[in-house]
Amino acid sequence: MNGSRIAAVGHYQPAKVLTNEDLAGMVDTSDEWITSRVGIRTRHIAGPDEPVDELAAHAAAKALAAAGLMPSDIDLVLVATSTAVDRSPNMAARVSARLGIPSPAAMDVNVVCAGFTHALATADHAVRAGAATRALVIGADKMSDVADWTDRTTCVLVGDGAGAAVVEACPAGEEPGIGPVLWGSVPEMGNAVRIEGTPSRFAQEGQSVYRWATTQLPPIARKACERAGLAPEDLAGVVLHQANLRIIEPLALKIGAVNAVVARDVVESGNTSAASIPLAFSKLVERGEISTGDPVLLFGFGGNLSYAGQVVRCP
Repeated sequence: MNGSRIAAVGHYQPAKVLTNEDLAGMVDTSDEWITSRVGIRTRHIAGPDEPVDELAAHAAAKALAAAGLMPSDIDLVLVATSTAVDRSPNMAARVSARLGIPSPAAMDVNVVCAGFTHALATADHAVRAGAATRALVIGADKMSDVADWTDRTTCVLVGDGAGAAVVEACPAGEEPGIGPVLWGSVPEMGNAVRIEGTPSRFAQEGQSVYRWATTQLPPIARKACERAGLAPEDLAGVVLHQANLRIIEPLALKIGAVNAVVARDVVESGNTSAASIPLAFSKLVERGEISTGDPVLLFGFGGNLSYAGQVVRCP
């Protein structure tokens, strides 16, 4: 079984930008209150005519173009999302139809904020097993649809967007570009992050999530590095779920990634759930902050109190 690699990445965000000052006119908050607690300054918000599959398709099309591939080259589509409105057809089928992918296996992965890294591992496993040749792995969420815009503790966090990666088999003799996944969950704490009810609304126990992420996750993330045969100081980049700058910065420090570029896209994009890791990763690649072949830790965590991480090589 050959390993797999990320051939290319892409991302997309809606044009509308919602600033902290805008939010201060909607709820009892301020720029100082938001930035001091979560570090977010802006977020992108999709309009009513921009569904999740449209965001996903834009990001996927960019990844395909960057890889120099046609839609017909893809035989597996995985969309990580927790904000799909309809149960069927799923987001993966809708994205496939938008892009004109002829006959892919098409599946959604709902692991909320850790969805993309779960989906990436699933694509890696499928390629390694010979069940797929090339996969589109997409993280896309429209969190504005599930936000309670009267709750200043949660509405200030969320944004909309999508990120995508093309996964393919490594050429013979090449080292795998996607390392072994380390994944798991804490089901007894699953209610700490929720999207539930009718209509569905996002809610969380912020302090519980903060304590868990900053104390329990560092050794788990270090173990993901060990599985890839790397020490944390060997990492060139770290892309954690973009939930809160006060979680990202201490977590990266506790992991020991002292030489790595740490993604801080949360500042301009907010928490985009499953989109946050591929969105931030794609921006680092686009800006040239990490180079081809660099080892980068991708690590998602959140809803269900699930987590998944792996070290990948930069495309």
